[in-house]
Parts: sequence; structure tokens; C-alpha cells
Amino acid sequence: MASSEDVNVRICGQEIIKYDLEIKALIQDIIDCPGPQSALTQLNSRVKEKLNKLRLRIQDLEQMAQEQDTESTRLSILTETESQRRQMLSNQTAWRKANLACKLAIDNMEKDELLHGGESPSTRQRKVTKESLVESSSSITESLMSISRMMSEQVKQSEDTIGTLATSSRTVQETNEEFKNMTGTIHLGRKLILKYNRRELTDKLLIFLALALFFATVLYILKKRLIPFI
Repeated sequence: MASSEDVNVRICGQEIIKYDLEIKALIQDIIDCPGPQSALTQLNSRVKEKLNKLRLRIQDLEQMAQEQDTESTRLSILTETESQRRQMLSNQTAWRKANLACKLAIDNMEKDELLHGGESPSTRQRKVTKESLVESSSSITESLMSISRMMSEQVKQSEDTIGTLATSSRTVQETNEEFKNMTGTIHLGRKLILKYNRRELTDKLLIFLALALFFATVLYILKKRLIPFI
């Protein structure tokens, strides 16, 4: 029966996958977005929300890894955490590229309408004013700075995780070396015990032979001295 910790880890992993898929779908929506700027801004807000939730769940999964009883389970979950963190960084990069491509497409479309659309009401409604261009530029700058900060944080967390994995790996290697040394010492002790047992058996045999020789000599002397008087 699975423990509550295993269930929590599984649920957390499923939520991470769900957020990852939702972010990918939103990025595709941004790529396909025909405008206007307000629609793109709304999509970006949803991506930010999903990214924040994804980052928190990845941090939760990393914390669960540190609470595991066995080293193998802890390393397995940390490896999965690092994989999900790299996937999130990949999504952030794709998000940034999709934003740039969509903003460029919207700007080009609006320029074409300004150049070829005349002064029809529909064209006037879709013209970009100077203020909206400044706002759009500020929004792009803010989005890029936000992405840069998030990527910097994720890189730092990745470095910390890699450091933890490296330390754990060294600990496991040192433990294996200690086990090997202990095994060698045990084998050496066993050989010495067998050697001393054989030496003890040899000493007993020599003592027995010496005693037998001694008694044989005594009997021989007694026989030589007593027989002439019988």
C-alpha cells in the first residue's frame, strides 16, 4: 500500500505536468494571436499565473525529496525536479520568443493597415496611437525583465540542486569505499583466524608427538632396566 508521502509526490508530479501542458497551450495561443494588443496582454497574464503555480509546485516537489527516508528515492525525486525545472526554463524561452513574434506581427499588421487601409472607420479604430505604442514598448520591456529575473532564479535553483546531487553522489561513493574497506578487513581477519587455527592444530599435534616420544623413551628405559631382573 502506498504511503501518504508517495501519494503527495505523485499528485505534485501530476500537477506539474498539468501546468506544463497548460503553459505550452497558452504559448501556442500567443503564437496564433492575431491581435489586438489587449488580447496578447491577457494571454501573457495567464502564462505568468501558470508559471508562478508551476514554480511553486516544483519547489514543493524538491522539498518532498529532502524529506524522503531512502537516499535512492531522494535522488530519484531530485532528478525529476531538475528535469521539470529545465522544462520550465524551456517554456519561458519559448514564451519570450512567441511574444516577440506576436508583437512584431501585430505591429506589421497595423502598419499595413495604416499604409493601405485609407481612413475608413474600421481602420481608424485599429490605428495605434503614440501612447499605445509607448505602453506596448513598456509592456515588452517589463515582460522581458520579468522573464530574465525568473530565468536567473531558476538557474540559481538548478545550480543548488546540482550541488546537492553532487554532494549526495560523493557521500554514496564514500560510503561504498568504506564498505569495500570493511569487507577487505573482514576477509583479512578471516584469513588470519584460519591461519592461527591451523597453527594451533599443528602445535597440538607436535605436542602430542613429543609426549608420545617421551613416554616411549621412558617405557624403553624402564624395560631395559627391569627386564634383566625378571
